[in-house]
Amino acid sequence: MKDSLRTGVVFGLTSAIITTLGLMVGLHSGTHSRIVVIGGILTIAIADAFSDALGIHISEEAKGAGTAKQVWGATIATFLTKFIFAMTFVVPVLIFSLSTAIIVSLVWGLSILTILSYIIAKAQGEPAWKIVGEHLLIAIIVIVITQRVGEWIATL
Repeated sequence: MKDSLRTGVVFGLTSAIITTLGLMVGLHSGTHSRIVVIGGILTIAIADAFSDALGIHISEEAKGAGTAKQVWGATIATFLTKFIFAMTFVVPVLIFSLSTAIIVSLVWGLSILTILSYIIAKAQGEPAWKIVGEHLLIAIIVIVITQRVGEWIATL
């Protein structure tokens, strides 16, 4: 059960960080609207959390390596982690100006991704810089692409 919970938490946390930051940056670039960004975060927290949880559920079933309890453990852990962590990005949007909230959210999300990646690297005996760098690079690529897409949408 411990492995299935770890799978759900790590996947849910990573997905919450990357999808929520990408969405926030893209929506901000395209609309500069606080309410649109909050709506996007809520959508990610609900719809994408359920989607990711179902994806993990089906993936775990397809592996056939765990019990039904383990599959459901990973499913629930994925949903709760994604939902709760995605919701943390609403706080800066409510407290700060939207531009400042985006910066605060980027620092928050990328810091958590860095810590998670460091823990994974140490657990696997890998050089931390390599794992952290790889994960941050992927996250930054997603953020830059969604920012550019948002800018493009704004021109339409």
